[in-house]
Amino acid sequence: MSILDAIFQAIVQGLTEFLPVSSSGHLSLIQHFTGNSGEGALMFSAVLHLGTLVAVFIAFWDTIWALIKEFFVMIKDVFTGKFRWKTMNGERRMIIMLVISLAMLIPFYFFKDFFTGVAEDDSIMLEGFCFLYTALILFLSDRCVKGHKEPKDINVRNAVTIGVFQGVALLPGVSRSGSTICSALFCGFSRDTAVRYSFILGIPAILGGCLLEVKDAVATNVQIDVIPYLIGFVIAAVVGVGAIKMVSWLVKSEKFKIFAIYTFILGLVVIGISIYELVSGQRLAF
Repeated sequence: MSILDAIFQAIVQGLTEFLPVSSSGHLSLIQHFTGNSGEGALMFSAVLHLGTLVAVFIAFWDTIWALIKEFFVMIKDVFTGKFRWKTMNGERRMIIMLVISLAMLIPFYFFKDFFTGVAEDDSIMLEGFCFLYTALILFLSDRCVKGHKEPKDINVRNAVTIGVFQGVALLPGVSRSGSTICSALFCGFSRDTAVRYSFILGIPAILGGCLLEVKDAVATNVQIDVIPYLIGFVIAAVVGVGAIKMVSWLVKSEKFKIFAIYTFILGLVVIGISIYELVSGQRLAF
């Protein structure tokens, strides 16, 4: 992988990770058209995702630090018998609901090879349909009634729903942030709470996925060129910090329709290209 390829993919990752357009889907398309696919591409995708995690910590550090402190207080209350489900504050309830949402990913783990195979295969047909699915949920969320649920109002049903939506987002072309934000809006969350819950939920989910990808890539003795990987990591983090500032504006100004249109058109184009490649037997390359 050249340094130029690394920079380009890192910019795409940094931008698309926080916008509801599917970073994994865009990276899958880039790797398809540039020929940078396979285990090496899987490892590089993991590195780029780790870079964007740095941006999440920077953008939501106040909330994350409050949750960390509340976590240790909650553990103390559990062992001293002071823990009460009905009297939980917002931070404590959010911690437990985040855990429940994460637990919903466990059944999807058994289909890990399928998700990996879709990202690495020679066809982009499924990615196209996944973009259409993303467009649909973005379109519907833009029309749902505005909710007012804050962290203290989140219930188990909400957490399970968001967790399932996140599991489906393992498919390339399905936006993780779009899926979790939309499902939170469907559950009646306020727009600010939906954004915070979505991105904080993504920290352990993305980190865990990255570790699994790294483990699989290492098992195949994939060759790594350190410089492009390091450059990609740094650029993804820097671009991500800038891109994440758009999230609050995006949600508060109800602009999901723009991205619904974008992913709908992209999905149709990708499906059209995949049909052409299937019929012609030739893969488009740049």
